[in-house]
Amino acid sequence: MMETPDIRIRLLNDASIRKEGEFVLYWMVANRRVNWNFSLQRAVEHCAALDKPLLVFEALRTNYRWASDRLHRFVIQGMADNNRSLSDSQATYYPYVEPEPNAASGLLEELANRACIVVTDDFPCFFIPTMLRWVSRKVSTRMEAVDSNGLLPMRAADKVFPTAYAFRRFLQKMLPEHLSHFPKDSAFRGISLPELDGVPSSVLKRWPAASADLLTGDIGQLASLEIDHTVGPASFDGGTQAAAKALQQFLSSRLHRYADDRNNPDNEAASGFSPYLHFGHLSSHEVFFHLAKREGWSIDSLGDHASGKREGWWGMSPATESFLDELITWREVGYNMCSQRRDYDKFESLPDWARKTLEEHANDPREQIYSLEELEHSKTSDEIWNAAQRELVRDGRMQNYLRMLWGKKILGWTEHPRQALDFMIELNNKYAVDGRNPNSYSGIFWCLGRYDRPWGPERQVFGKIRYMTSDSTRRKLPMSGYLERYGDRSGRLF
Repeated sequence: MMETPDIRIRLLNDASIRKEGEFVLYWMVANRRVNWNFSLQRAVEHCAALDKPLLVFEALRTNYRWASDRLHRFVIQGMADNNRSLSDSQATYYPYVEPEPNAASGLLEELANRACIVVTDDFPCFFIPTMLRWVSRKVSTRMEAVDSNGLLPMRAADKVFPTAYAFRRFLQKMLPEHLSHFPKDSAFRGISLPELDGVPSSVLKRWPAASADLLTGDIGQLASLEIDHTVGPASFDGGTQAAAKALQQFLSSRLHRYADDRNNPDNEAASGFSPYLHFGHLSSHEVFFHLAKREGWSIDSLGDHASGKREGWWGMSPATESFLDELITWREVGYNMCSQRRDYDKFESLPDWARKTLEEHANDPREQIYSLEELEHSKTSDEIWNAAQRELVRDGRMQNYLRMLWGKKILGWTEHPRQALDFMIELNNKYAVDGRNPNSYSGIFWCLGRYDRPWGPERQVFGKIRYMTSDSTRRKLPMSGYLERYGDRSGRLF
């Protein structure tokens, strides 16, 4: 019986299921987890229907843009967790880390040619959509991409929403019918599958599985890979175990403070989930399940009117509703944009009013111009901005509120708004573990007017774009502890 909702399944080619194939192949590219995963669930359903074993193939390339020790280590730590989780399961797990650019060429096609069907993850951002289009044309068996990104299926919307308010109203109208269709917490429960006698030896001979030493995530093990070794590890670990720990910590000690303190740099209550959500080490369905359980919530608690208001519709506590607005509305509005427009990362994707006002003020004199190198190394005259950039470079993330100020200041310090956009994307995607994600593009483009409205008074450089200053940030938020950690007085740049 197929239980994965049809609306989450996208057929990538016109090939047929090859019943004589050796196995069902799940090509794990974005939902890098074993549990709460519609993609894995769909693959298991095919296995049961075809009476075939399951091969889970998780690979990591070397030549993706911004490939570095930071991103590689985070992904590899997740691969190690998946290796442990699947070692005693009914699936065969094949982790592959490309030793040099293009070494993996032909590997997916080789596995696909042996498979009955290929199931993969539907992710609307970075290189993945292009990769799936390219691969689906080269393989001779059926390929399906499964959406396990958020609570609302991406295909439930047929347009791009211009504001969070408009998207929230749509969510409140459409989401209830999808809240009864969650992925299983364990795709294998209650199902018996045939066993696969390992990865074919001819495949392993040419493309050896990642070694146990490499899967430790030790930086020394990454030294031989052709990736950027100047961007060191993040200050936090990757993988499903680290994600589960972050979830438990948030529920027990941060959630109750979320509404009041999530913007507080000195006593932050943010979840820290975004890197784990980005790499698929954590599912938003799992997060919602635990929140609902904690609240004693049922679907009958929902409001009956899709007003678009941020509070009251869920029927949960104010802190939980504040968090859900970030987890669902603000996160998934980015998936809506990226799944509908291929130019989501281009200046042309900004609202008409934002492009117009930015172009009208593109030649305004700037008080200060900084190069990309100066920004990257926190060499500006702004103490708060420098601290935020140091946090990004050192730790791999940036405090939530300061992300907005960070982007606004770059707009004022560059020669043209298009250059400001290029600089923001480069710095964010190079250093932030949660970069290269629909949600991070939402944050960057919000600084230039996406999901916002025109503001007055009209200003030099910014035009009608919302304006922010470091002085107002200092007055609004406690900063002493944050500046102690990341300011000049910390004594470290990187």
